[in-house]
Amino acid sequence: MGDKTVIITTLNAAWTEPNSIFDVFLKSFRVGNQTTSLLKHVLVACLDQTAYSRCLEKKQVHCYALTTKDVDFSGEAHFMSDDYLKMMWRRIDFLRHVLEMGYNFIFTDADILWFRQPFAHFYPDADFQIACDHYWFDSTNLDNSPNGGFNYVKSNERTIQFYKFWYKAREAYPGKHDQDVLNMIKHNPFIKDIGLKIRFLDTAFFGGFCEPSKDLNLVCTMHANCCIGIGNKMHDLTMALDDWEKYVTLNGDEKMLRPQTWTVPRICG
Repeated sequence: MGDKTVIITTLNAAWTEPNSIFDVFLKSFRVGNQTTSLLKHVLVACLDQTAYSRCLEKKQVHCYALTTKDVDFSGEAHFMSDDYLKMMWRRIDFLRHVLEMGYNFIFTDADILWFRQPFAHFYPDADFQIACDHYWFDSTNLDNSPNGGFNYVKSNERTIQFYKFWYKAREAYPGKHDQDVLNMIKHNPFIKDIGLKIRFLDTAFFGGFCEPSKDLNLVCTMHANCCIGIGNKMHDLTMALDDWEKYVTLNGDEKMLRPQTWTVPRICG
């Protein structure tokens, strides 16, 4: 974008199967409110050659081969398996490189539906802002439960140092994924020492299956968090997309006067 912001997601072959997560992710941009134009700013970092080839077929987004020597990330990486952890930490290291290149980024998991542009709900004074599994009604409260699947990060010395610290911290907490480690280091004095300004994003705008946004008139994104397994995620994401498409057919009065609710989570949750 004009301010050197890029939207980044990561994918492996299992998530790019035909009629699977990647397709639903892309469809949400097309049916969202003023989100189609964002597709040209999406960079898909593909963790294996199959995902890269399938990404190139889409011709809507930019594709980057983020392969790792002697590691095969093509299969479904089950939650907290060794391959899953390697994928998560590979992502953190890659995002640090993006910051070092001078790019701001919105990182989004591919199991997130985009319904509205999020920029109006970002905090202009924050270096690092992140969505939540559970939000405690205060964007500065470090006791919020962060979810690494969606964050907006500005490129500066503070965020570069933070991502180096976060990646290095995996050694102190072996067997933990990036989100757990973030929860452990968010109170660390190092964060205050470097002056990093952290904000947590309200689930009213950036919801998920852990804590769905209550008002479809506000929602920007919907994440299939608190949900394990591609099949389960796919089922409930498809239902959420159906909920949205029914919502957008309503006229203005119906949207405001008749409460609109999700039918999900159904299998997830």
